Amino acid sequence: MTAGHLTVIDMQRVFADPASPWATPRYADAVAGVRSLLPAFADRVTFTRFLAPATPAGAWRAYYEAWPFALQPPDAELWHLSDEFADPAGQVVDATTFGKWTPELAARVGPEDRLVLAGVSTECCVLSTALAAADAGTEVLVVADACAGADDDSHLKALQIMELYRPLVRVTTVDELLAEAGP
Repeated sequence: MTAGHLTVIDMQRVFADPASPWATPRYADAVAGVRSLLPAFADRVTFTRFLAPATPAGAWRAYYEAWPFALQPPDAELWHLSDEFADPAGQVVDATTFGKWTPELAARVGPEDRLVLAGVSTECCVLSTALAAADAGTEVLVVADACAGADDDSHLKALQIMELYRPLVRVTTVDELLAEAGP
């Protein structure tokens, strides 16, 4: 079994649906990576969901003016986990922010454990979560081939930025991470 706590960021219909303004082109690749990781983490898995706030405040007002389709309640279909994860083995943390390093997630991971991140989108919610957790002193591993971005260039740039935070944040792959656990 792999050490750490796997957090699967925002694997939701709004990012999976090719017709969505927020479609993630390599979503299926991220799904395949996440599915490969799940057995190694057993009950140490948390899924997250990005949700719109009931009433946007501050800079979020301008954000939702640009993306008005997203101002839907938490039970709207676009916010559901995609079909591959509709019945998640782990628990679900909801947040109206890009970063998912909430007190609830921090309590699940624990102060001395490492956080393993997968999901979408690499340059937004994954990056925001990784940096906040690293600032809190948590070791973070980002599984590159279990993540996807808005496009390949943004995905790669985000991974390069996170790699600058070594040793607090380390970019790895599914195979490398699972090999660390041994036979």
